[in-house]
Amino acid sequence: MPARRVVTGRSQEPRKRFAEELKSLRTERGLSLRKQGEVLGWDWSLFSKMEKGETLGGPEVIQALDQYYGTPKLLLTLWELAVADPTQFKERYRRYMTLEAEAISLWHYAVTAPPGLLQTAGYARALLAAGGMHGDELTAQVEARIGRRELLSGEDAPPFRTILSETVLRTALPDPDEWQEQLQYLLEMSEHRNITIQVLLNSVGPHALTNTHTMFLRLADGRPVAWVETGYSGELVEESAAVERLQVRYDRVRDLALSPVDSRKFIMRMLEEASCERSI
Repeated sequence: MPARRVVTGRSQEPRKRFAEELKSLRTERGLSLRKQGEVLGWDWSLFSKMEKGETLGGPEVIQALDQYYGTPKLLLTLWELAVADPTQFKERYRRYMTLEAEAISLWHYAVTAPPGLLQTAGYARALLAAGGMHGDELTAQVEARIGRRELLSGEDAPPFRTILSETVLRTALPDPDEWQEQLQYLLEMSEHRNITIQVLLNSVGPHALTNTHTMFLRLADGRPVAWVETGYSGELVEESAAVERLQVRYDRVRDLALSPVDSRKFIMRMLEEASCERSI
């Protein structure tokens, strides 16, 4: 089959093509970023970041742009391709990691596994290996994940809150010793002044974040951003309205969770059960 001919001269890489189309449509209308923001009712800085490829935005703003420019589903289709492009996940995650290191506070919700910031080396290795990683790459990733824990230590460590689904605490590692070590580590970290751990019992039923790992970061300028992740993809959410909607959901989940004191007692019971099962 002959090589595909490039007709438009525009990028064939999904994220870049998406950004190019956004800028092209705006400039053809003779709009400034600020004017576009005023017309559509969105913060103009979001459009600037989208055109620079720093963020993809959310489906709501993309649909609004398609409607305004009279391009039915064109931008939405390009956005979906950019979001689904597997090469973009690492780029988005690298940007998230940079922001995480700069955050002045962090809030987290865990669906099935403790946050990386609270994982032991044994847990991290088992989790990454289960995802297909092995050899030198596995060792390097485990070391990198453990290194991130330094973010929560020291006098200037930011406050960190995590809400753990009960499922996290009932999904034991194959190695009983490593599982007990992980539970013990959670208890130890819950004693730190800047770390709050809460448990969300399965008995609360479905809730607003049932299937979504979520991390909120508050940056030095007061701006919040969010990282949302499923088992197959992750997305950095920076648009203020979208982050606010996620924050409302998080607050509702937090209201359903056990208090930090009761959560600690629950983790202790899990550790006791793990110890008893091991001794049988």
